Amino acid sequence: MTLADHAACTATDVLRRVGEKWTVLLLAVLHERPYGFNELDRTVHGLSRRILTRTLRTLEADGLISRQQLPDRVEYALTDLGHSLLPLVIALGEWAVDHASEIQQARARARESAG
Repeated sequence: MTLADHAACTATDVLRRVGEKWTVLLLAVLHERPYGFNELDRTVHGLSRRILTRTLRTLEADGLISRQQLPDRVEYALTDLGHSLLPLVIALGEWAVDHASEIQQARARARESAG
């Protein structure tokens, strides 16, 4: 596989998006119910308004969330596509929790070998 093949791969693009720090958190929050921008800003601590805006725009462009202009606010919600992705992301997170000690042990061995 060439670098160009890797860069053009749909799976690579989706995995890169899902791997972003705030993407999974926003998907999980929006799984509960639709949220307004300011609600999301207050709910997700440590996320700047600029990054929130950028992440929401990207998720909307990918079809994972919808943006609806209401009379008094903008509301964001998971789309059917977003709902279909969430169980897979949750499964990956559960796998990471289940295997955390094995991963930590492997990393410790790698550090010992490198040092």
